[in-house]
Amino acid sequence: MAIKDKVVIITGASSGIGEATAKRLASEGAKVILGARRADRLQAIVDDIGDNATYRVTDVTKKDDVQALIDFTVNQYGRIDVLFNNAGIMPREKLADAKYVNWEKELQVNIMGVLYGIGAALPIMQKQNDGLIITTDSVAGHVVYPVSAVYNGTKYAVRAIMEGLRQEERLHGIRSTIISPGAVATELQQTVDNPALEEEMAKEAANSTAEQRRMNVLDPEDIANAVAFVVDQPKHVAISDMLIRPTEQEV
Repeated sequence: MAIKDKVVIITGASSGIGEATAKRLASEGAKVILGARRADRLQAIVDDIGDNATYRVTDVTKKDDVQALIDFTVNQYGRIDVLFNNAGIMPREKLADAKYVNWEKELQVNIMGVLYGIGAALPIMQKQNDGLIITTDSVAGHVVYPVSAVYNGTKYAVRAIMEGLRQEERLHGIRSTIISPGAVATELQQTVDNPALEEEMAKEAANSTAEQRRMNVLDPEDIANAVAFVVDQPKHVAISDMLIRPTEQEV
């Protein structure tokens, strides 16, 4: 398997897609370096994975934190094969709500966090003439819907950034991929910060059967499988975009 011995950095790694991906890749022999803000969660995941995992506390809104994560990895392993920009938040509000604080956080985490990762990793990957940068986008980066304009905007921006990255770095052996999930059962739902919408989501969940939820919400492991598929491709194969929806999701 091409995954074995790959050096993979994962941000947003303390739960959900990041945690599931770390465990999946490490199970196939990858060396995973986890970045997130919660040291206790990161330590628990590293303990669970074993020797193939290490971590560094990282806030992706801080450029120096992201650079330190990259430097830590290079110092320990001498290279970076994959950077998985996975950290993100999803406040949901109408533009008329004017939640400027939420908007600024979304821009910092969802866009600047990605850019900090790219900016720090590229010099290493250019020297290697090899590398793969994966970013978690969203179906929201392909379809606009109400009460989500700013979140949609950040995810559309990620699409543009990653396509620009592909075009600029394709002759340096650097590949780029966006993974665009639909609804996934992760802690991302806890960042909605919209009581009315949260109540509606809770009622919907309470009134659905386990089988209905299964067809409408993905597991983090489903996305981890997609990431593993991308990482496992040979160097001459570039997968630019993957949309992954629950079977019954409408948008």
